[in-house]
Amino acid sequence: MQKPRITPATPPQVLVFAASDPTSGAGIQADILTLASLGCHPLTALTAITVQDTTGVHGLLPIAADMLEQQARTVLEDMPVAAFKVGLLASVENVLAVAEIVADYPEIPLVFDPVLASGRGDNLSGEEIIAAMREMLLPQTTIITPNAPEARRLAESDEDEGEPALDLCAARLIEMGAQYVLITGTHENTPQVVNTLYGDQGVLRHDRWERLPGSYHGSGCTLASAIAGCIAGGASVEEAVRDAQDYTWQALDKGFRAGMGQFIPDRMFWAREEAEDENKEPGDAAS
Repeated sequence: MQKPRITPATPPQVLVFAASDPTSGAGIQADILTLASLGCHPLTALTAITVQDTTGVHGLLPIAADMLEQQARTVLEDMPVAAFKVGLLASVENVLAVAEIVADYPEIPLVFDPVLASGRGDNLSGEEIIAAMREMLLPQTTIITPNAPEARRLAESDEDEGEPALDLCAARLIEMGAQYVLITGTHENTPQVVNTLYGDQGVLRHDRWERLPGSYHGSGCTLASAIAGCIAGGASVEEAVRDAQDYTWQALDKGFRAGMGQFIPDRMFWAREEAEDENKEPGDAAS
């Protein structure tokens, strides 16, 4: 008699709004790799198609807002989602479409990685898009994960004050509606990378990481997706930030140079480490 098949538990499902990256270094492919590596099942709604390699972005085509909405709503009507992750939104219409979609699911945590420029500095979001993000998305954001230049652009005021301090930027982003702000220090001129998590009462934690040599394609996508994956798995925001940073640093440390430009994080580093351990001859010892 055949034993009845036991249906395995469904892994946490995360819906990602992001652009395609042919290199899989960043964008929706990086999100998929990260979430799968952390035991989640990624769902996707494509926001744009890009032409890029590891040296930079050479072309960008936003997806029509109605097609973006159909992608997301079709999935949401069929599958339970534990977290949203939002990346590159390449048009005002797409910002408004995503804001309208997530507004119908206020109970689902939203991790927002505001991709405003490529790793080499290609501008990907104009001022109208940024204004729409401030007004429509930030009030629905559980945690936003800008690097320092992105934080300063998003928090910019009309006052002639020069470059605002990052603490002030975080406070402004929280005033605009974000519950938490994680500002990453990869672009700052400091010996270590210092990432700072803010809540409505101010600084919640500083995390310092060894600054690795080289430049990495998709580090921000990896971190934000890892946070979303950890939250989907049941972690608190602070726990998710801590664990996601550790995962991201290890992925960067094991990064590889696949092309002629930036390094790509190895999101599956743990699988390769396990394979290497299995392939060691009995009696091998670490030197």
